[in-house]
Amino acid sequence: MRRGLALLVALAALLSGSPSWAATHAQTLDRGWQLRLAPNDAHAARHPAAARWLSATVPGTVQTDLIAAGLTPDPYLGRNEAAIQWVGLADWQYRLRFRVDPSVQQRRHVDLVLDGLDTFAEVSLNGHRLLRADNMFRRWRVPAKAWLRDGENTLVVNVHSPIRRVQRWLKKQPYALPGEFDSAFGDEPKGRQSANYVRKAAYQYGWDWGPRIVTEGIWQPVRLEGWDRLRVADLHIAQPSVDADAAQLRAQVTVQTAAAGTVQVRVDALAPDGRRVARAARTLTLTTGRHTVDLPLTIAHPQRWYPAGYGAQPLYRFVAHVREGDGDDHVARRTTGLRRIELRQRKDRWGRSFAFVVNGIPVFAKGANLVPFDSFPPRVTTARMRRLLDDARAAHMNMLRVWGGGYYLPDAFYAMADRRGLLIWQDFMFGGAIPPYDAAFRANVRVEAEQQVRRLRDHPSIALWSGNNEVRTSWETWGDRLTFQRAISAAERTRIDQGMRTLFGRVLRDVVAREDVDVPYWPGSPFSAAGEPANADDSGDTHFWNVWSGDAAPIEDYLDVTPRFLSEYGLQSLPVMVTVRAFAGDGPLDAESPVLRAHQKYDGGNGNRRLLAYVKRNYGAPGDFADLVYLSQAMQAEGIRLAAEHLRASRPRTMGSLYWQLNDVWPGASWSSVDVYGRWKALQFAARRFYAPLLLAALRHHDVTRVTLVSDRLQPTPLRWRWRVMDFRGHVLRSGGGAVMAAPTSATPLARYTDAALLHGADPRTHMVVFELLEGQRTVARNLVFFGKPRTLQLPLPKLTVQWSRDADGAVLRLHTDTLARAVWIDVGDPDAVLSDNAFNLLPGETRIVHVRSAHDLATLERALTLRDLADVMKRDATP
Repeated sequence: MRRGLALLVALAALLSGSPSWAATHAQTLDRGWQLRLAPNDAHAARHPAAARWLSATVPGTVQTDLIAAGLTPDPYLGRNEAAIQWVGLADWQYRLRFRVDPSVQQRRHVDLVLDGLDTFAEVSLNGHRLLRADNMFRRWRVPAKAWLRDGENTLVVNVHSPIRRVQRWLKKQPYALPGEFDSAFGDEPKGRQSANYVRKAAYQYGWDWGPRIVTEGIWQPVRLEGWDRLRVADLHIAQPSVDADAAQLRAQVTVQTAAAGTVQVRVDALAPDGRRVARAARTLTLTTGRHTVDLPLTIAHPQRWYPAGYGAQPLYRFVAHVREGDGDDHVARRTTGLRRIELRQRKDRWGRSFAFVVNGIPVFAKGANLVPFDSFPPRVTTARMRRLLDDARAAHMNMLRVWGGGYYLPDAFYAMADRRGLLIWQDFMFGGAIPPYDAAFRANVRVEAEQQVRRLRDHPSIALWSGNNEVRTSWETWGDRLTFQRAISAAERTRIDQGMRTLFGRVLRDVVAREDVDVPYWPGSPFSAAGEPANADDSGDTHFWNVWSGDAAPIEDYLDVTPRFLSEYGLQSLPVMVTVRAFAGDGPLDAESPVLRAHQKYDGGNGNRRLLAYVKRNYGAPGDFADLVYLSQAMQAEGIRLAAEHLRASRPRTMGSLYWQLNDVWPGASWSSVDVYGRWKALQFAARRFYAPLLLAALRHHDVTRVTLVSDRLQPTPLRWRWRVMDFRGHVLRSGGGAVMAAPTSATPLARYTDAALLHGADPRTHMVVFELLEGQRTVARNLVFFGKPRTLQLPLPKLTVQWSRDADGAVLRLHTDTLARAVWIDVGDPDAVLSDNAFNLLPGETRIVHVRSAHDLATLERALTLRDLADVMKRDATP
């Protein structure tokens, strides 16, 4: 055997997201790249320095290399976004000079593998063109041995502006398909967007929460792979039957052979503790070509994988050995969890259910939508992804939706989701624009889908493959789409419509059915059962945007809708002041400052007016910009709390709450609960409370308060609940409650009260109801009900007293109040400090202990501490 010839195998596997092969000889091509404007590109006259060879990073983007070289400013700062637009309108050339490692060169076959090119590109080796690429989401593999030299080799990758390339073609077409967001920079005609026609991350063309930065480059790893008579192309562990007694599995080993011969295939299954628990082997003769060898495996009494809150996340390892006749041993490895997942849709008294069922347990999906981490995907680190997934788990989330306007995330993301029990709703990459209907486009998408499904299917976190985001519902209901349909012929309208039905109803469905039969497919989001209108409350999943978008309905309107699964809903807020200052600088600020408008992408910068309108409606006019930041976050947290608690209290009619959105792509106003630097907004702290396993939902609407006990626990839980009507200074008027047994995974109505029954004549402006849930002596959930919007209440100014101390983990802050302190916000002056709690209410006489992890010492934190609460901010703002 030639084991000593393997080179950088583990690294190649890590970069590619593939299993590792002991007999694959790989040479990474990640160092020594250069970059320049393509010869004769028109931008050279204004940017002569970019026409000379520059150092390039691969994986990377042209834009980040130019930023590093000082040839274009950071688009995240100030109003620099405009200054980087020229880069996406230019053509670029990459060059690498390298020598082939002998252990690779001596193989009978050498493939050049490019895991991702962005997006239109030609690749040449020593002057011979190897391939043309036209899809950001595909991996490209091409034979290269015939053109490799013993000495120096030159690899050239020419990348072209996707905007200019498509616009040249689009100008000749009779119409442009409806897209998403027009460019604010004049590089495309209004209403004639190019993004629809390109298999590229749609958000990079600009979205209502992120900038327009149309990247180009080599955004994924590049390598040479050498092999002789065969290579192992894939190892997949299909799970046709998994229950408590046995896991009936099929190990599918895909082998590419260059010559006929006999092979021995063996697969070992290793339990989470490393013990071998199953083995299957087979000897067979393979002809030249691609083959999949299917080996059955049975694991008795498997340790099953569960989503967070429903059980543990044990992971099994599978090791495949493919031995050639002459003794060469090829090894492939996969890690996966054993589970059975179902998207349950059954007729019931509310319509048709929409619920994820894992190992027979219906799961209420608690989570959020995930947008791309950055405008430049290659600079997203594993640590950054890990931090956000930890934030999701800290807020008791069990599902994230990878939204369809971005890109398929790296294997490391899904592996971390596997370990954390986070179910992943995975969209295919269609973000709302109407796609072309030609066969060539669909064929390109089919290959993309096959590659991505094969890459990701062994992650137990993958709970759903969804065809698109808002494509179908936009075609059926959005005004610009309906206007477009009236402007074209009936025959052409039918072709476009049928093209979408074929793409999402057959092409992508067939790929999932063939490649990942264990996971359900859903044609799009929102979508309903076949033949029913999309975005209906009685079937399928729903996006609800009456609040915020459209007529900017009040947040209480969340309580008027009860869908089967709410997969999008949201409210905007500004990020914390330190994040605002990071992009806006130290000058004076207001909502209409040019730099604030530049970082507010909703409605061309006018979103700050809508944000201000929501703040005024609930709290009154903010006195200054810092107060607007604080009040915007308080409003966002309160609105999403209302919606999420209503949805959870509506179980089993409703079985999912995914708010928009968890994260940010850049610093600015958005719907996120965690900003681009990882700083929690008030909403993220609120989510940790409204997604907690035990919840006492007390929701007041139309002068009636309904109280519901919600439990995600798997066992019955004895609890006590109580309510107290008190004034804001702590005087209790009336109280009630009692013992209750929380049924497993359920929502149990407890009581219904009119305002009159609770107040008994007390002043609604000075009183509240405190609802609490107790387990033993510990309060595990609390909700405060007020009889009006904050601006209508007579909130007293609390006297907040602070004591500092230290413990083994860092600083400890003890915060005490004499009266009600509502929406308390703690700022310790350290932008990267981690607080155990924030954005909370304090009852009269209550003390809250907050742990603070910070690099600063206690004295520095004490000096920097600032506190805000609603009464203080609203009184100050109302002062003439």
